[in-house]
Amino acid sequence: MPLEGIPPLTTELPETMRAVRFHADTRELRLETVPVPRPGPTEVVVKVAACGICHSDLSQFDGHIPAQLPVITPGHEASGTIAAVGGAVRHWQVGDRVVIAAGRACGKCRSCAFGGNIDDCEALEVMAFAYDGAWAEYVVTPGVSLIAVPDGVPMEQAAVLADAVSTPYGALETAGLRMAESVGVWGMGGIGSHLVQLARIAGASPVIGLDPVTGVRERALSLGADFVLDPLAEDTPARIMEITDGRGLRAAFDCVGRTSTVAQANGVLATRGRLLLVGISGEPIELGREGAFLARRHTVTGHLGYKMRHLDELVELVSRGRLDLSASVSAVLPLDEFDEGIRRLREHDGNPIRVLLRP
Repeated sequence: MPLEGIPPLTTELPETMRAVRFHADTRELRLETVPVPRPGPTEVVVKVAACGICHSDLSQFDGHIPAQLPVITPGHEASGTIAAVGGAVRHWQVGDRVVIAAGRACGKCRSCAFGGNIDDCEALEVMAFAYDGAWAEYVVTPGVSLIAVPDGVPMEQAAVLADAVSTPYGALETAGLRMAESVGVWGMGGIGSHLVQLARIAGASPVIGLDPVTGVRERALSLGADFVLDPLAEDTPARIMEITDGRGLRAAFDCVGRTSTVAQANGVLATRGRLLLVGISGEPIELGREGAFLARRHTVTGHLGYKMRHLDELVELVSRGRLDLSASVSAVLPLDEFDEGIRRLREHDGNPIRVLLRP
């Protein structure tokens, strides 16, 4: 029987659901009633338990990330339980607890044409940008884009894994971080806070967190930073050199994406140091004079997203108690209070690590 002829395995799905919809032409967000998605043969439908509000969502709303579709459901950090399974899906069952990876293979690139998986895709489609996300009661996703969540892991923490934790986890691999290497992290929001935690677990030393907000710096100390600095202070570059015995940082992670933070991070790198660009903004990147940059053999690498095994490994770390995400969920709001959640993130109200929506 061809795949399209295999009926799905499903619970009794409702006909309609509530979902937040972003209208690109007016940049409006509205809570609307829309049809509940049905799974294709290789897809599953997940009843959403929680979904995070990320700065990249705001970047799409503000136009820093161009909208790919005229209308879309935001939300790419989600967990939930499987409500329907496509007929060709054999490894998931209705009721399974899962965290959803925020991407799917395009099916069109050279890698996909030769049988590559989601991690090999050269034009990965990102959930909430290329297809509907999870600020909704239900979301449809490929069956290969899921990782099982053990019963002992709270669903709110599982949702946070799907970007705010997995992206910095992947960035550490991109940087090739080794034990006892010095690390600086610019921006202690969702990505940066978890990067500090993960760098400490990975054995970095010292770990320096940089943020202009006093309370955020204090929180970074509780999450594993050895030192915290104000990037706006005039003596910050000198303090970094002092902390690293004059050598500079082996790896610097910019989680802000501003011209000033990128330049400062590059300026305090050690010889052959690596600068990882993780934050997103609309500002241009400037690295300073070419001669100085080349002479010190710095490497600058952009980083986006993560691999499926990263998400799986993080679930393992949380379930074993090796990674504590109890401080990561700053608030959980009902879906119809999405505007309030966005406001808290924009205005840094309470300096949230992650605000979640619960449909």
